[in-house]
Amino acid sequence: MPPYNCRPRADELAHMQGSFLRLYVHEGQRHRGRPAWEWLLEQANKLGIRGGSAFRAMAGFGRHHKLTEAKFFELAGALAVEVEFIVTEGEAQQLLNLIHHEKIPLFYAHIPARFGVIDPDSTDPPSIDS
Repeated sequence: MPPYNCRPRADELAHMQGSFLRLYVHEGQRHRGRPAWEWLLEQANKLGIRGGSAFRAMAGFGRHHKLTEAKFFELAGALAVEVEFIVTEGEAQQLLNLIHHEKIPLFYAHIPARFGVIDPDSTDPPSIDS
């Protein structure tokens, strides 16, 4: 077994160019009767995006510069939830277009990324580079 710090060979990698898409919604923000973060994950899944995650903030502030922290029940719904995806450019555009069409107010970050699967198996989708 090679040392853990060895880089995988090119033929062991399946990588793609795309982006890291982070969307920020308020914990209590709802869309179509559901938490906005849940709706975003569901829609991304329907679009065929390979995976997504939602994370609740411990503390933070946004464009209104009001600092909030998770303490007890008095702040329920006041903190941010970060919903993130690693996507191709086309997937990012589809999701952003859907959010715009649905008129959901949210802040997002769209950052270039290289992503992939080490030692992919036959059930993994093909990469752009292969």
